[in-house]
Amino acid sequence: MDYKNAGVDIEAGYRSVELMKKHVKETMRPEVMGGLGGFSGAFSMEAIKGMEHPVLLSGTDGVGTKIKLAFLLDKHDTVGIDCVAMCVNDVACAGGEPLFFLDYIACGKNYPEKIAQIVKGVAEGCKQAGCALIGGETAEHPGLMPEDEYDLAGFSVGVADEKDMITGQNIKPGDTLVGIASSGVHSNGFSLVRKVFEMTAESLNTYYDELGKTLGEALIEPTRIYVKALKSIKDAGVTVKGCSHITGGGFYENIPRMLPEGVNAVIKKDSYEVPAIFKLLQKTGGIADEMMYNTYNMGLGMVLAVDSNDVDRVCEAIRAAGDTPYVVGTCEAGEKGVTLL
Repeated sequence: MDYKNAGVDIEAGYRSVELMKKHVKETMRPEVMGGLGGFSGAFSMEAIKGMEHPVLLSGTDGVGTKIKLAFLLDKHDTVGIDCVAMCVNDVACAGGEPLFFLDYIACGKNYPEKIAQIVKGVAEGCKQAGCALIGGETAEHPGLMPEDEYDLAGFSVGVADEKDMITGQNIKPGDTLVGIASSGVHSNGFSLVRKVFEMTAESLNTYYDELGKTLGEALIEPTRIYVKALKSIKDAGVTVKGCSHITGGGFYENIPRMLPEGVNAVIKKDSYEVPAIFKLLQKTGGIADEMMYNTYNMGLGMVLAVDSNDVDRVCEAIRAAGDTPYVVGTCEAGEKGVTLL
């Protein structure tokens, strides 16, 4: 009896590392010290010495049950982008610059080529966010997970000068709400998605005219990363007063998190076009409006609160970063929360 017979293939682990090295290398920043394979990832703090009061920010998350689509579609090179996005968007939401990222893959059996595809997606997400992939772990769990399945989670660390942090405390009535377009469902609410749509190869490969693609392609579209958009706004000299990353809990849970007491965010639902995937999901599942906005991003991956005089510059900076802005509402005096009209 040996470890391989017990279900853990150490040699497959070595091959996984070799296959992923080229993807990891593409994410490197000058501050990274050492290479892949050490017991810890080292990152020099030399670059932040110029900050008056540097503050470390962190975010951790996973992909959730969206990963089931990757199994069904046998497509594993995009869920890593989702994993990175869920972490770095939270860091950016607080005004931080993501510095580095670590991933954790748990699998029933280590298939090196599949693991390399997952890490390829993680590396792509890191490149989009400008952060380095400095380490990770692939854990083989025979008997705990089915051989063909895996789970993916990650952890990001970023930094901000305290004076540049986005706290929401200065939001006031009269400020404008600007939304940034999402790329689709992102990585939340897939337990409901999987109840609405039949999760079979036939169903996922069905082409819909209103989507312009198959259902599977629309659903597995990776989460948009907003690090560059927020950096573009900062570089334009504009202050973002508040920022909400629209994840699980949709509008109703996330937007109030950026608001101070006495401020109500009023959003006009007809201020932008809700993407077709949400309309199809709502119609097929017979889901009420309130539940949709309480579960999904409905086409807005982030909502920012800015001074009304800065709206044009904010929108211009968002477009310059390759994203799409919408003026979606205003802040009004009232009970802390969100009102959808």
